[in-house]
Amino acid sequence: MPLKLAGGAISALLCLSLTATLFATVGAEDPYRFFEWNVTYGDIYPLGVRQRGILINGQFPGPDIHSVTNDNLIINVYNSLDEPFLISWNGIQQRHNSFEDGVYGTTCPIPPRRNFTYILQVKDQIGSFYYFPSLAFHKAAGGFGGIRILSRPRIPVPFPDPADDYTVLIGDWYKSNHTTLKAHLDGGKKLPFPDGILINGRGPNQFSLTFEQGKTYRLRISNVGLQNSLNFRIQDHKMKLVEVEGTHTLQTTYSSLDVHVGQSYSVLVTADQPGHDYYIVASSRFTTPVLTTTGILHYSNSGGQVSGPPPGGPTIQIDWSLNQARSIRTNLTASGPRPNPQGSYHYGLINTTKTYILASSAGQVSGKQRYGVNSVSFIPADTPLKLADYFKIPGVFRVGSISDRPTGGGLYLDTSVLGADYRAFVEIIFQNDEDIVQSWHLDGYQFFVVGMDGGTWTVASRNEYNLRDAVARSTVQVYPSSWTAIYVGLDNVGMWNLRTEFWARQYLGQQLYLRVYTASTSIRDEYPIPKNARTCGRASGRRTRPF
Repeated sequence: MPLKLAGGAISALLCLSLTATLFATVGAEDPYRFFEWNVTYGDIYPLGVRQRGILINGQFPGPDIHSVTNDNLIINVYNSLDEPFLISWNGIQQRHNSFEDGVYGTTCPIPPRRNFTYILQVKDQIGSFYYFPSLAFHKAAGGFGGIRILSRPRIPVPFPDPADDYTVLIGDWYKSNHTTLKAHLDGGKKLPFPDGILINGRGPNQFSLTFEQGKTYRLRISNVGLQNSLNFRIQDHKMKLVEVEGTHTLQTTYSSLDVHVGQSYSVLVTADQPGHDYYIVASSRFTTPVLTTTGILHYSNSGGQVSGPPPGGPTIQIDWSLNQARSIRTNLTASGPRPNPQGSYHYGLINTTKTYILASSAGQVSGKQRYGVNSVSFIPADTPLKLADYFKIPGVFRVGSISDRPTGGGLYLDTSVLGADYRAFVEIIFQNDEDIVQSWHLDGYQFFVVGMDGGTWTVASRNEYNLRDAVARSTVQVYPSSWTAIYVGLDNVGMWNLRTEFWARQYLGQQLYLRVYTASTSIRDEYPIPKNARTCGRASGRRTRPF
């Protein structure tokens, strides 16, 4: 029986009493935080027209998750929609526990009028992230919200505590309901140009922040949109970058910041201007026309309203954005989640054991638009891949069903899974031969962005790599007719989604799964399947083993 909302918290505590034993092996002293979420449809008007949005506890966007390093998050999600639903956690690494990743390759959907309790631990993480719905193009309807992981009190943070801390979710948006957009894609067509840009679910001049003169504030900015890179800026104010997706950065000051789809940044902004109102601006990058939306930064001692045109952003040229991206580096003197400097991990001195080269593919399959990687357009199997792997169900997927190099062949359909060895240290090259900026994300990991440049990657490109203080993150852009190289230490066993963050392309096949495998059955390497895990497809009726 599903948990009832009225008594959900008590029921969840009872049902999860066994859950604690799972985490006894990873630190029973770490706090638990319990969340009760009800997912519903509701009317929203972000661009002035009524739409059917996805609300969490009646909110659009959904509530923030506030946590501290190593916290255990118990999130009971009740699905009040009329269709299956899943939430995924962009950037939360979920150490040794891909069962809870919240994408269809790892987790069975929550049926209508049923619940599922996610069991996550933000092990050895800090920083700014977000969650979002991963099925059925639900992301175009809402259901997303911010995640912040604060450092433990005994771990120093490389900047003073801000006066306040705000989540700022920016993204492109459509006036059409998500069901209309999904039908458009299912019909074999490309997604049209967006209708506007939202800031925290609001259209032009509907979003505002209030600052007090002389104080400094932290903004956690995430691009939760569907396809467009955005530039974020505040009129007459500078932004000091301090953190990117869990990594403290060199504290470089910017007048505006490019935030590509799926990325998250933390900046400090000081209220050091005369006391009146200023524009907050988010605008699309590399598009014609340029979409722009504005919010208001209000000083508590404001002597006047905002006036004049919003400040302009950078031009359409790529070099400006590329140079900004290269300037984002790890702060080697800052402490991380553990009481040792992040820079003590000398990734540049470790030999890579394998190189994967991944190139996007686009084309028609059976008369319909599809996208892929290395000529393979991903199609979901009838069973989540992680469950098939755990229960050893044959015929669901095949490791090596996608090449680790571009094949040059035509686009075709398959359930693409790349194999990788546990504890390998690998190099992944994202080769972009298209005329658009791409954005790629790997679940379960942070990776080092060691290089990016124009043209085609070659072995000689390694001479350009940053092998000292490259930023570690989970989402990275690739500029048009360019490449981006990352290093990844594969220390997290599981089945992990590697995907484009352009959501129409992801929906139409531009994704794959990286199977990080070990023959070990020790819970030090991978946690057992959660006792409350749903089973579906060919895994239906299979019993999960107790904790």
